[in-house]
Amino acid sequence: MAVKVLILEDNPVARGFLCRVVRESFSDISSIAEAGDLEAARRLLGHKAGGRAAACDDPYQLIMVDLELPDGSGLELLTELANYPATRIVTTLYSDDEHLFPALQCGADGYLLKEDRFEVLVEELQKIVRGQPPLSPAIARRLLTHFRTGDGLLSAHAPAAPAAAPVSAPAPLAPLDHERLTPRESEVLTYLSKGFTIKEIAALMGIKWFTVNDHIKSIYKKLNVSSRAEAAVLASKQGLV
Repeated sequence: MAVKVLILEDNPVARGFLCRVVRESFSDISSIAEAGDLEAARRLLGHKAGGRAAACDDPYQLIMVDLELPDGSGLELLTELANYPATRIVTTLYSDDEHLFPALQCGADGYLLKEDRFEVLVEELQKIVRGQPPLSPAIARRLLTHFRTGDGLLSAHAPAAPAAAPVSAPAPLAPLDHERLTPRESEVLTYLSKGFTIKEIAALMGIKWFTVNDHIKSIYKKLNVSSRAEAAVLASKQGLV
């Protein structure tokens, strides 16, 4: 099963550039769908404005979203994709807090600046396979500065608490949540706790990297954690692995 990609970008030149970045980043691309506005993207996803995009039999695994569009904001689509099993990457020219943190709050799995060099964008997108968030260097520096200075912007613009919650005190409901892990999710969790990358887990289990990524998202949600480290610690404390 190869990867399906959706690129939402109103500028044709930028859209073509991102298509080339995607093709260079992954060897197992099956198709790349292009949309120039929210309406077109919603048609491709099969839902209406304000609705929630639901996974179909052949969903997109990677969705790249521009923020400023002719008929609205890419944040709208990110919100509508909350339950859609895809990796959602913002691609924009904006590196300021007013765009960055709301995008993360709306569920973006990565944030890339279109002004970055071709090879930088390729390198960042390839991080998906390793289970790392694609972040343009300027954005990574901005986030690092934010946490070092403790300027409080995250609490104002994005979801708080998960990163600050001590991993040594998992939520009381975690054992019950664990009962809902599927056998596949339990297997992925075991590999995660042993330090394997997403690509390595995919090879060991004989599945695609984006399927492993979907399992990891489900594991995080069920165990109420937000990182590989938290999942590994909780799994060890609960005797899950």
